[in-house]
Amino acid sequence: MAVVVLGIAGGTGSGKTTVARAIVERIGPSRVAYLEHDSYYRDLSHLSLAQRREVNFDHPDAFDSNLLINHVESLKRGQAVDQPVYSYTESVRHADTVRVDPRPLVIVEGILVLENTRLRDLMDVKIFVDTADDIRLMRRLRRDTHERGRTMEHVLGQYEATVRPMHLTFVMPSRRHADVVIPRGGSNRVAIEMVSDGLEKRLRTLDPPS
Repeated sequence: MAVVVLGIAGGTGSGKTTVARAIVERIGPSRVAYLEHDSYYRDLSHLSLAQRREVNFDHPDAFDSNLLINHVESLKRGQAVDQPVYSYTESVRHADTVRVDPRPLVIVEGILVLENTRLRDLMDVKIFVDTADDIRLMRRLRRDTHERGRTMEHVLGQYEATVRPMHLTFVMPSRRHADVVIPRGGSNRVAIEMVSDGLEKRLRTLDPPS
């Protein structure tokens, strides 16, 4: 099965998930297999909750990227995969999984998907979503306090200790691998439309009309 693999990276709170979902909407959900790197965080159930809170979740080692790579390869071969389900409040994997069926377009989204060479080599199109640091911090603060049960002090401390250093060390350098840089995230409708149109053309070459 011939597929197009799209990688979407960007810093925390950059709007990359919004961009990914906008592309899915334009291409059509029935034609897209969507994998989130965040679902592939390593299971930390062997640690206490306090110890889990101290883990650097923005370092490449926090992810089971080998499993993600295997899943992308399987989807390219036309095989369904079982994507992990991760609890962000407890920092553990659930026992259940989500079945992802092969589709013409495979989207791989996450802060570090362009940092990993093996994963990057599987991609046909690479996007980096670039958003101002202050906006990203506000979005991270809002998300983690409202959705993940963190305190403001914890979020700000984590941002200073690990999020920002890892962004400068790993995320931003991966920007140079992008084919397209989208500023302003999901609000950049023109860029999203241009990328979606380009993907449509690629998909038509895989399945030309009879």
